[in-house]
Amino acid sequence: MRYLLPSLVLVALAAMLMLRGYVHSEILADHRVRPPDATDQVPESILKGGPVIDARGTDAAKSIDIPDRQLVLTFDDGPDPEWTPKVLDELKKYNAHGVFFITGTMASRHPDLVKRMVDEGHEIGLHTFNHPDLSFQTRSRINWELTQNQLALAGAAGIRSSLFRPPYSSFADAMDNKSWPVTQYIGSRGYITVLNDRDSEDWKRPGVEEIIKRATPKGDKGALVLMHDSGGDRSQTVAALGRYLPEMQQRGFTFANLTEALGAPTAHTQVTGFELWKGKAWVAAVTLSDNLTAVLVSGLAVIGVLVISRFGLMLVLSFAHSRKVRRRDFSWGPEVTEPVTVLVPAYNERECIANTVNSLMASDHPIEVIVVDDGSTDGTADIVEALWLPNVHVVRQQNGGKPAALNNGIAHASHDIVVMMDGDTVFEPSTVGELVQPFGDPRVGAVAGNAKVGNRDTLIGAWQHIEYVMGFNLDRRMYDVLGCMPTIPGAIGAFRRQALERVGGMSEDTLAEDTDITMAMHRDGWRVVYAERARAWTEAPESVQQLWSQRYRWSYGTMQAIWKHRRAVVERGPSGRFGRVGLPLVSLFMVLAPLLAPLIDVFLVYGLVFGPTQKTIGAWLGVLLVQAVCAAYAFRLDGERMTHLISLPLQQILYRQLMYVVLLQSWITALTGGRLRWQKLRRTGAVEAPGSIPSQRGRGAPHGTEQGAGQGADRRPVG
Repeated sequence: MRYLLPSLVLVALAAMLMLRGYVHSEILADHRVRPPDATDQVPESILKGGPVIDARGTDAAKSIDIPDRQLVLTFDDGPDPEWTPKVLDELKKYNAHGVFFITGTMASRHPDLVKRMVDEGHEIGLHTFNHPDLSFQTRSRINWELTQNQLALAGAAGIRSSLFRPPYSSFADAMDNKSWPVTQYIGSRGYITVLNDRDSEDWKRPGVEEIIKRATPKGDKGALVLMHDSGGDRSQTVAALGRYLPEMQQRGFTFANLTEALGAPTAHTQVTGFELWKGKAWVAAVTLSDNLTAVLVSGLAVIGVLVISRFGLMLVLSFAHSRKVRRRDFSWGPEVTEPVTVLVPAYNERECIANTVNSLMASDHPIEVIVVDDGSTDGTADIVEALWLPNVHVVRQQNGGKPAALNNGIAHASHDIVVMMDGDTVFEPSTVGELVQPFGDPRVGAVAGNAKVGNRDTLIGAWQHIEYVMGFNLDRRMYDVLGCMPTIPGAIGAFRRQALERVGGMSEDTLAEDTDITMAMHRDGWRVVYAERARAWTEAPESVQQLWSQRYRWSYGTMQAIWKHRRAVVERGPSGRFGRVGLPLVSLFMVLAPLLAPLIDVFLVYGLVFGPTQKTIGAWLGVLLVQAVCAAYAFRLDGERMTHLISLPLQQILYRQLMYVVLLQSWITALTGGRLRWQKLRRTGAVEAPGSIPSQRGRGAPHGTEQGAGQGADRRPVG
């Protein structure tokens, strides 16, 4: 279900957007209009006849005039949510009826107005679904336009209609060799074609007086009058009706439906059974699509504000952070020179563990190293013991997970400051010393280091490199200034042992134990800060599958940690301060914003395919420019080469989509109550820190064995 539901969500979203584009004439719309053609193939009786053409039978087509003192008002292109109600109000005011030639797109979106037309006694005619010039269309497209128009009418009012007006039609004498075959075919489908003999040309907005003049027939002659209730500003049409209706009634004219004026049976037929429900289902789907699109547009606005706000905060606060910590007179407090314990939890890390431990041996700060072998089956612990390195101890335990390994290491630690790192990470010689200096401030309980991607020579590694420098480390500067650092990275972090003991050590409640412990530190009143110069080089996943597994665990674990510490929002003291500042920011920027961020790409694709293409590309490039500025600033702060940013546009197109799906799957896992287990990533051991020393040779046999504390651990000092 965790794989099926995201797929269904994406398919449903695509379907809703396609439907929205369809009913808004953004998909399959054809706006071509054919110029006039010759008329030699059109019967003389049609060219010189009335505005109604009946070509339904096998006999010659009949041309019908409107009887004297009868006026048939017709309105095209609606219904429109603004102007159609006003037109209907004017007609109702003077007890006049008319014919509304509706398009399927508008009827699907505003079915209540179609229902009102029918309820108030007006007649409905078809005006195609997408309003194309039918002389350009094939018979299959014509059939489709009629069928879809009828479907929308059935869903809106439960009826069918036999009246039809071709888009872009005019008077009968304008019928030509291209439009006449269409009229004949329409007649063979059972429709009466309705043209006009008085065109108000209200779409030109010539003024009320001119609209009335053009709509008024000569003497007592009957007429079929063309007006519009949609397609633009129809205020002049409404104003003209307010004068035209009473004036013509005073002259003895009657405003009737077409079939009433001709003394013919109604053009409406009731729809029942499956056809009725199919129409209702169509209208319901269109309504859902429009509502969903409105929600998505609102979400797009929200994510736009969030993205710009986050980038703005990162730039401003990162600048403030760098100015603060880079001042010559800046100090955390007294220099920290005391020895520290470095914990290396390891499970099947034979490819990496030697590089990791050897990098620690080059440290310019006094350390002891405890490698906690969490039930490895590949000889990880044996490799460490075979190195014969001083102050390196191996603690063996049965496989219990990373939190258990860390807690076991804490129990064996000899010093008050504990540094934690991953078994696939290497440190620079100055890393530990830089990492522990903030503990000169007694208020600091934990320190986040600067994690960097070591294997950045592949495309997927380069993308993660950009993410680490920009998304993680720039974020940490921002959160440091705000006093709500959400995560001490597992690759490089340091803790005051007293702080760890006060919060109960590393918890197994979540899959993001690093986020969990950091939030617990904040709630206990400790400061959590960022040490930019403490650099660690970690091995990032090198395949999409491994990256998926890692980020799936991260995002799901972050959600678990937020939920676990949710009560901080209503608590007092330090916990409440973090709960009302840190938790909302973390939820907003790390959970909600990434969940809504795909809307940018969804509307990008939609805009590229269905327009407006230029504006869409411009908007996307604008967002990319903002990201590029932030990324360039982050790279400058970290002293990184800008060449890696060449792949930033491609990262936004491909890599980010993967992260979206991972987060969506995490949401579904959380909402469905699924459980996610730790997954081991395959390592290559290719990462080394700049300036790291080569592995040292063994110098004798291992010596000494003492029983460790907790979980029956076996602690072996090496060297």
